[in-house]
Amino acid sequence: MEDGRRALGVHVLEKGHRLRQKYGHFIDMQVLEEILRDEEFVRYPTRITFDSGRIDVGLFGVAEKVGADAAEGYIIYIHEHFQRRTGDVPALVLYLLVAVNYGDFASGNEAEEFASAALGMEKDYFYNYICRLVDGIPGKEDGRCLEE
Repeated sequence: MEDGRRALGVHVLEKGHRLRQKYGHFIDMQVLEEILRDEEFVRYPTRITFDSGRIDVGLFGVAEKVGADAAEGYIIYIHEHFQRRTGDVPALVLYLLVAVNYGDFASGNEAEEFASAALGMEKDYFYNYICRLVDGIPGKEDGRCLEE
């Protein structure tokens, strides 16, 4: 199990670096939509919806299967607080793409590795950035940033 976890960590890090090489240093909403259609980086059809009602209090988003089979696709629900903060949405979505691509086997660690590499950030910097975003959500409970 540990060998598999290490292999996944290396894989997502490499995948994040490849995404950055392919899509460049600035990922806006338009580029993010291109990424979501790119089968090299997104295993299943995926779309973004801003709907706070689908997200646990204190979290910024969640990736959910559309149907019983992952091949039917995913919806990434992002908290409505970020609907007008589109500059922050790519980081949130890239974090959640690991759940789309690898399911429950992937943890927050792999999500941070992938997203930080894709955005060209140090992992700790990315984590703190996401925590600051989560802390800005109205009604957020104290003490929890990202679920592991």
